[in-house]
Amino acid sequence: MNIQSEPDKLHHAQKEIHHLKQTIGALRDELEAMRFDKEKSVQKAVAAGNDELVQLKATIGSLRDELEAMRLAMDREVQQAVAAGVSEINQLKETIVSLRQELEKNRLIWTEKLQDANRVFQDERKQLQETIQALRDELGK
Repeated sequence: MNIQSEPDKLHHAQKEIHHLKQTIGALRDELEAMRFDKEKSVQKAVAAGNDELVQLKATIGSLRDELEAMRLAMDREVQQAVAAGVSEINQLKETIVSLRQELEKNRLIWTEKLQDANRVFQDERKQLQETIQALRDELGK
């Protein structure tokens, strides 16, 4: 049996208490270091998340600007196409009016020529009938 004296036990207990206090201190330091590392990691993650958020917002803004520019360009092209279509329609209407006027003018000219030809024909017919009648009258005498 190992019988220790009271002072040895006390000394041993004090050494053990001292060692435990050192262990507790070291564990506290390690725990504090872990908390610090954890906070640092969290701050790093938050900062990375914020950076990504800023980048995503910038990308969204850029895409919105590009989309708006495309929308404006498309609207401009549509307006130009509509204007070109309206212009072409107006030109075609003017051409139709011009052709109708020319057609009406030609119809009037041909109507007059036909009437003149009919008059000439009727005059010649009348003269020939008068000549025939005169020749019959002369033959009948």
